[in-house]
Amino acid sequence: MASSRLEAGMSEQLSGPELVALVQRVFQPQPGERAMAILVDLPDARVPDDANWAARRDIAAAWAAELVAHRAELGLDTHLVVYPNVHTNNGDLPERAWLHAGGPLPSSESLDPAASITFAEIYATHPILIALTKFSATAPLKLAAKKHPIRAATMPGFRADMIPALRLDYTEVNRRVEILKDLLDRAEGADFRFDTPSGPCDLHLDLRHRTGHASGGLLPKPGVAGNLPSGEAYIVPYEGEIAGDPSRTSGVMPVQFGAEIVRYRIAQNKALEVLSEGPKSREEAALLAREPAYGNIAELGLGVLAAFGVKPIGEILLDEKLGLHLAFGRSDHFGGQVGPRDFSGPEAVIHIDRVYVPETQPDVKVASVDLTLADGSTVALMRDGEYAVGF
Repeated sequence: MASSRLEAGMSEQLSGPELVALVQRVFQPQPGERAMAILVDLPDARVPDDANWAARRDIAAAWAAELVAHRAELGLDTHLVVYPNVHTNNGDLPERAWLHAGGPLPSSESLDPAASITFAEIYATHPILIALTKFSATAPLKLAAKKHPIRAATMPGFRADMIPALRLDYTEVNRRVEILKDLLDRAEGADFRFDTPSGPCDLHLDLRHRTGHASGGLLPKPGVAGNLPSGEAYIVPYEGEIAGDPSRTSGVMPVQFGAEIVRYRIAQNKALEVLSEGPKSREEAALLAREPAYGNIAELGLGVLAAFGVKPIGEILLDEKLGLHLAFGRSDHFGGQVGPRDFSGPEAVIHIDRVYVPETQPDVKVASVDLTLADGSTVALMRDGEYAVGF
């Protein structure tokens, strides 16, 4: 059912009442909260527009208009907020943004500095935010939520064909996510066996000194930000920040790019070199040499939406929620140690997920994932790409 609806999703829209219900379900607005903001980033000369981005801005404008029209049912004012894009996923947001009063959206070049307001002002007056952006704002909004009384749903790369995933049974999604989070909380390590055409790859992730996070599509309390659509538990591997206690994360991590499988050698939670040969392997090796923080193992994520019939569509926002994913780069927004200061500049900051489902990496098979718990026992988490734990 969910799969067929996703395939037909390009023509789907959320009605005004559906949008009101979505905001009320996800955020559960509280008495005294008066406004929400829908954020969009704008193309510029460095990152020109594309069809999906333009369509996403249209969706944002249409949602804002519908929520304004249904203000009586929602109980909140809705404002569309625009800002120049930051050129990279999870880079820090600019200091200032613009409230859009209506009509065609402006270009980055036409924004009037005198008409801008600070993001701090937006946070102070808009406790609920939805970010329908090209570049992910999850990291900066997670950090902002620790300082300001906000909660935010981030939707980088959102497309109309994701709309059916907003209609899933999130009570059941949350139940499964909480089971996985509990396992991550109790785990001290995770051992992976990946099968590839050139042979198996083994990887150990050190999960000591860390707790898991649940992102089940509900954001009822201030102080949090998370993706929508959602449906994952995740954890930052231990990065070795405690003196005398280096990270034990090590092994070989394979990632398929097109027909090529890049194999990264991991030690102390960092990709230190590329073992494979090929154009993409050389490109990734150059990136690691240029930006060592890119090689930080930033996340182990466990998505659950594949069990609901959802299929990947080529956008990380949705695809990572389907199953196992591992991420490189920034981790401070998840409670880790690697942040913008560790990269060469603001536009080099990145957090990028690699999703291990058959449609995205058909030649990399997840043979097994085992969790080692604090008492020394082992839990079979995955076998042959499927969860082995009982839901």
